[in-house]
Amino acid sequence: MKIINLAEQNTIVNRFVAELRDADYQRNRHLFRRNIERIGEMMAYEISKQLDYSPKQIVTPLATATVSTPDDEIVVATVIRAGVPLQEAFLRIFDHADAAFVSAYRYYKDAAHTQVAIKTEYLASPDLNGKTLLLVDPMLATGGSLELSYRALLSHGTPRRFIIAAVIAAQQGIDFLTKAFENEDVTLYTAVIDPALNDKKYIVPGLGDAGDLCYGEKI
Repeated sequence: MKIINLAEQNTIVNRFVAELRDADYQRNRHLFRRNIERIGEMMAYEISKQLDYSPKQIVTPLATATVSTPDDEIVVATVIRAGVPLQEAFLRIFDHADAAFVSAYRYYKDAAHTQVAIKTEYLASPDLNGKTLLLVDPMLATGGSLELSYRALLSHGTPRRFIIAAVIAAQQGIDFLTKAFENEDVTLYTAVIDPALNDKKYIVPGLGDAGDLCYGEKI
């Protein structure tokens, strides 16, 4: 699996990540969601460099211009609910893309909240055969829900290209996906890589629960 870590360069993305992590900044849900979106828009720009292009003739009011534009048929998929702002950002940049949704969530199998399992309940996707599939999720923690979501999406066809985008990725999740996709051509884009997970499988230092910070605590 190829890994593109945007934090390896000093860009404005670093400030957006810093604000996402800031406990005081997190009190404003709108600003929190907006920074996820801004990171997503910049990731989409970086990913656009990986697409296939061909020259096309565009008729202007005065003449004809040749412009090289993408040929990929893109589907932007996400794991609801935390992934919705990130998906919206990608769809603003790839405005001809289709969208797919997976309801996959983790739950604790024990009272101490240390044993995690993943469950999927809902899937909506267009035909993926021959498409470029972008699976976007703000937090890549264990990697389990992301892999399970991808395998579920394969029931709707086999994409030609598969790209993952995560705002924050834990090294453990990266290691898991590297093994899970060792025989597949997969690229991961992330804004930062964090070193660890705590005993409840939250990314450390991370930023907390992205879904709750976007939309309020669930019960």
